[in-house]
Amino acid sequence: MKDRSLATLGLDDVPALEPLTYPGRPATEPSLLEGSDLLRLTPAPARLGRWYVEESSLLDEELGRRGQALTGDRYPVIAVGSNASPGQISHKLTRLGLSSAVPMVPVRVEGIGVGCSGHISPAGYVAATPYVDRRAAAVLVVAWMDAAQLEAVDATEFPDYRRAMLPGAEFRMTMPSGEQLGGAYIYFSAHGVLAGPDGAPREGGGDQAVLLSSLLAASPRLGKLFGPDPTAWVKKAGNEQQLRERGTRIFGEEGWVLPQADFLPYLDVSDELLTYADLPPLGNSLP
Repeated sequence: MKDRSLATLGLDDVPALEPLTYPGRPATEPSLLEGSDLLRLTPAPARLGRWYVEESSLLDEELGRRGQALTGDRYPVIAVGSNASPGQISHKLTRLGLSSAVPMVPVRVEGIGVGCSGHISPAGYVAATPYVDRRAAAVLVVAWMDAAQLEAVDATEFPDYRRAMLPGAEFRMTMPSGEQLGGAYIYFSAHGVLAGPDGAPREGGGDQAVLLSSLLAASPRLGKLFGPDPTAWVKKAGNEQQLRERGTRIFGEEGWVLPQADFLPYLDVSDELLTYADLPPLGNSLP
């Protein structure tokens, strides 16, 4: 089989360890992450478990052989930042001794924009966050996690992010197979969204060094705290929680932070998590 290692594919960046690589390189095609490998999935006119892995076996058969949860028992999670990066997800899971077997699929999602969170992350970067924009559409990676994987990723997101369940009837989600997902989870920032000079949300998920440079240039107070450049920013911020908290306060004092209220009706407060099997496709008859 062709070498499908993350290193060979150029997808082994880990933003948690190298903050200026944030958000990392996303999965650009349907794939099964497995350790340090990213195996190709071939979409079929069927639900995810019946897609082929490397054109040799059905995904659910492959997961079953590996003793992993099948797709129907997994939780679809939309990624807008580094959770779309196979390198970052592998790092988050394997460092805890968990399986990193995670199907990752680019999905067209309507009604969601990608901005920048109104806080500075523990690694020192300014992370992405979704916001509701009914006119927007973007291709975002959806990761299918098992219960232990979801719990582990939750721990890396809370308390700075909250988890919402987006219904597919309101946020159209189209798989490469044509399936319309019935819903998916998404993490959104508890700190709001950063506004740009025009008052609209700053575009997130791009080059971290460019973003930090623009923030340094826009605020002399941030320049004094974290400057003179992005390298200095992530080093200082990543090393000291108090500096991160001061920088986060400055975001608010500069008047840059837009509140995130639109996700609150979808906030996940239930003890009953919904799996892929609980979220049947909308408007089609996939087998």
